[in-house]
Amino acid sequence: MAEARVGSSRIVIYGALAANMAIAVAKFVAAGMTGSSSMLSEGIHSAVDSVNELLLLWGEHRSERPPDRSHPFGYGRELYFWSFVVAILIFGLGAGLSAYEGWQHIREPEELTDPRVAYVVLGLAFLFEGASWTIAVRNLGRTRGGRSWWQAVRRSKDPSTVVVLLEDSAALTGIAIAALGIWLSHRLEEPRLDGAASILIGGVLAVVAALVAREAKGLLIGEPADEAVIARVAALLRAEARVTAVNHVRTIHTAPDRVFVAASVDFEDAMTMGEGEALIEALEERLRGEMPELSSIYIRPEKEGMDRVGAMVG
Repeated sequence: MAEARVGSSRIVIYGALAANMAIAVAKFVAAGMTGSSSMLSEGIHSAVDSVNELLLLWGEHRSERPPDRSHPFGYGRELYFWSFVVAILIFGLGAGLSAYEGWQHIREPEELTDPRVAYVVLGLAFLFEGASWTIAVRNLGRTRGGRSWWQAVRRSKDPSTVVVLLEDSAALTGIAIAALGIWLSHRLEEPRLDGAASILIGGVLAVVAALVAREAKGLLIGEPADEAVIARVAALLRAEARVTAVNHVRTIHTAPDRVFVAASVDFEDAMTMGEGEALIEALEERLRGEMPELSSIYIRPEKEGMDRVGAMVG
């Protein structure tokens, strides 16, 4: 399961990286030929996205390291950290430079040349970005279930796919804005409109950076597993005849495909300590067999209701 997730996430990242590197070169060339500020902003956008994909690949690599003495639950959250760095880069380099370049173009507008080169490059960029966006959507769709797309993005624990999806969505929006800005600047003979389009692209990137940062922050702090996972753990525990009650099941993601579980369970009063230890071991093995994503499982014997009393006292 873990290998499948990593493989699919990397396909998404590699697809986005290939598209952005090729598009960035084309956009910079077109910006130099046409003098378009919005085209330059789009080039910056694609270049920043390329760096972001490299950082995500590095995060994927680092997160696969096995647990050790200093990190007993593994390094899975390192991917979340690099996703947060990506959000900073999108805001600082992507949004900041785009807005700055647009403002400079408004203050000192340049005469635009033949825009046909820009339209061709933007058209090709839209096709490449669209292909990368489709890959990311399909990958997210495998885990979407019955949720809406926005809920799937918010609930996803795979930051690589979410970041690429949001980046590509911003890229497609930016391409449309750049094309409109170039067209209007020629149509109305007002080159400042191209600068305004560049500032608008910066605004789109700032919004995406905020969304990525919000998701990465939540994962860094610690998010629980989906309710379906928690319910399944509780159901498997309750299926044991000698379990009289499941007080709570608490989970936290230590990586996109790894979940830490702590459960408070009430057993039959007649059980000896040795029988309880053997039963706990059997329950943990059963849970691992049924749900491989459960990387660490702790079952605590506790009388029904005692966990609530402890919570009130603490």
